[in-house]
Amino acid sequence: MSRVLALWCPDWPAVAAAAVADLPATHPVAVTSGNRVIACSATARAEGVRRGLRRREAQARCPNVHVATADSDRDGRLFEPVAAAIDAVAPGVEILRPGLLILGARGVGRYFGSEHAAAERLIDQASSTGVECQIGIADELTTAVIAARHAVVVPRGGGAKFLSPLPVAELAAEPSLAAQDREELIDLLRRLGIRTIGAFAALTAGDVASRFGTDAVLAHRSARGEPERPPSARALPPDLNVEYPCDPPIDRVDAAAFAGRGMAEKLHTKLAAAGVACTRLLVHASTGNGENLSRIWRCAEPLTPEGTADRVRWQLDGWLTGRSENKPTAGITVLRLEPVEVVAAGELQLGLWGSVGDEDERVRRALVRVQGLLGGDSVKIGVLSGGRGPAERVTLRSLGDELVPQFDPSAPWPGKLPQPAPAAVMETRPEVILEDSVGTPVHVDERGDFDRVPTLLRWGSKKWTLLGWAGPWSVDERWWDPAIGTRGARLQVIIDGNRALLLVYDTVGWRVEGIYE
Repeated sequence: MSRVLALWCPDWPAVAAAAVADLPATHPVAVTSGNRVIACSATARAEGVRRGLRRREAQARCPNVHVATADSDRDGRLFEPVAAAIDAVAPGVEILRPGLLILGARGVGRYFGSEHAAAERLIDQASSTGVECQIGIADELTTAVIAARHAVVVPRGGGAKFLSPLPVAELAAEPSLAAQDREELIDLLRRLGIRTIGAFAALTAGDVASRFGTDAVLAHRSARGEPERPPSARALPPDLNVEYPCDPPIDRVDAAAFAGRGMAEKLHTKLAAAGVACTRLLVHASTGNGENLSRIWRCAEPLTPEGTADRVRWQLDGWLTGRSENKPTAGITVLRLEPVEVVAAGELQLGLWGSVGDEDERVRRALVRVQGLLGGDSVKIGVLSGGRGPAERVTLRSLGDELVPQFDPSAPWPGKLPQPAPAAVMETRPEVILEDSVGTPVHVDERGDFDRVPTLLRWGSKKWTLLGWAGPWSVDERWWDPAIGTRGARLQVIIDGNRALLLVYDTVGWRVEGIYE
């Protein structure tokens, strides 16, 4: 069984801010985003400063607190020496975020004699850079990270037992482990009386999936100590890699950041063409003196071009500023981005047009603007509805209206078209002709059967040979009202080129209702 070692630097943003300000380790430090405290040092917490406090209240509780603004570039740059020091004695380091890294525990445990000995050695190695850290080891990544926050080595197979008495909020304490913010989930669980991870784990997977959603299912698996993806050295084919020859060599952070943005766009173009998303990224740099530097970044959600560019900038900033022992002695001549781990793009739920942040809201504002220019009915949203045919099962509602289907989709619909549904529904239903082997048109009789065997399909000037068909299925809807009632049949056919069509037969003849992909 694989084991994961997590190294966590408590309140890393505050540690990095103190290092930049050249403050002693005992000086209280608070880091703010907007007007709220998002991290503080142990000394500041002893004075009553807490996360979530307003800046003015934090200063009132601790008048000598040093307040710094959140800066992800600073955090990433200053964490590189710590990652480099750990990588010097335990290769294979992966950075989840600045202040938190992981690696496989099996190799370092064997090298240093035991997992406890490895933890002590790595703590000493991190202390050599002036940073205090804690280490946790467990069977699964999430359990190891939570164990690091408690400085615990969890026995093999003991993940669920270790997590059981902990507050359920521990599942949301580390945002880098979740594909989305879990604060709302934790608040809901508390209001439902679920206060510990063990109580959450006791729920059935079906109840969690039906009540709380996709990310809650992942949190539930973590709470039960079920297998997750471990650190892996598996390399992917090089056709997804992006390489950039630097001419002239890069020795400035701004030039590196500019190159990183362009490389990120090229990388994600390749990933999109391959239908995959990257969750572990290798950043590699080669210098004019033959030095090779590399670091792996791991993410809970698929990287976006902006997220990739940020990690490239943080990493290159850490290498070029001279705070790491691995500072290059010459300019960077080659940059390479390599996806180390990818998943199918459809396996992870992204927002509209691949966004994972507030892009959806900006898109919505743009669509509302279109409505203002062209009218309220110019933007419509499809809602799954009840019905027998594919067109009937989609109700279009204007953006902003209540998304209520015309008919209840959960009601029984005898004669409903069987799955799969066509990928495209033809609004105009173009006419086609079915013919037998001698060119005689094929019709459906009163019993709902063919009057002759179809072999050809004519659509305008084109003609295809039928490779197979399913049906016909009789359609007899609303027979009590001749004005709106329909009677005919539906037929699925496969034509040359392995294309499939959905045909409907009525008083006009055969028409194309849908196209399958």
